[in-house]
Amino acid sequence: MSRYVLAFQEIDQTQIGLVGGKGAHLGELSRIEGIRVPPGFCVTTDAFQRIMAEAPAIDDRLSHLKPDDREAIRALSADVRRTVEAISMPDDLADAIARSLARLGEQAACAVRSSATAEDLPAASFAGQQDTYLNVVGPAAIPQHVSRCWASLFTERAVTYRLRNGFDHGKVHMAVVVQQMVFPRAAGILFTADPVTGNRKVASVEASFGLGEALVSGLVNADVYKVRDGEVIAKAVATKQRAIYAWPAGGTREQAIEPERRQQPALTDAQVVRLAQLGRRIEAHFGRPQDVEWCLVDDDFHIVQSRPITTLFPIPPPATERTTSTSRSAMGR
Repeated sequence: MSRYVLAFQEIDQTQIGLVGGKGAHLGELSRIEGIRVPPGFCVTTDAFQRIMAEAPAIDDRLSHLKPDDREAIRALSADVRRTVEAISMPDDLADAIARSLARLGEQAACAVRSSATAEDLPAASFAGQQDTYLNVVGPAAIPQHVSRCWASLFTERAVTYRLRNGFDHGKVHMAVVVQQMVFPRAAGILFTADPVTGNRKVASVEASFGLGEALVSGLVNADVYKVRDGEVIAKAVATKQRAIYAWPAGGTREQAIEPERRQQPALTDAQVVRLAQLGRRIEAHFGRPQDVEWCLVDDDFHIVQSRPITTLFPIPPPATERTTSTSRSAMGR
């Protein structure tokens, strides 16, 4: 086992410090019976720290910034990213990545995702602050995108967030997830509790055609389904004008959806119910409501990420029998 590269099967949720939030959750997801996770590996924070040792004094420079000095943050964060991306990857690390890629198939298309040690945590939301690269093709391209993910720990947005929330720059490290791409007919997000009402018994599914990036980036309006007790209890089918698809040569492209498909639902009701059931299995494993990213390939659901829902109100502690029943009614318990 390399200290620099770990397969998902070698990872569990106790290893956030080594593989970051995304990596730890993917390792756990890979262990849940009946949950399909595209295979992959993590480049660990040990590798990141080894690279950062070649760029001393970065933490000191960032710590002197003021959270509201946007110009200074923009200039310094850009300089730091250029410095990190310019550091050449040591041969043994590049070899470890190459060996793991060979197990996926050297020409496999991959998603390369940042996985910081202070993201996807129950009490903090760093989602979207660091970079993700989809449909990266070819063994030479993967290490380049790993370096870009390391550098993205120092985006203007990420640096500002850490400054404003008191996170020590030197104590947040970056792992990188490399995961085999799947090319879905539809994709989206599943919340195992209703994110609007907080109802723990209602799952909410958002779905669109193509890659889920279109939904996450706000490019499209999604179909929205609500599921309770194995039934779809509400459905709103959006007019879907555009989608994002993987391009054969690598990367992604935005495309118009054919007019006759724009008002078709992205999922059948039966698929929505099946997806909600998978969500309950994931929620039971992690012991708290989850925000799950999914892809539909043929008629199979692949899970590409799961994280705690950070926006739900906590369930009030039972004080008396009367207040307990009221609280449970309000929260759908």
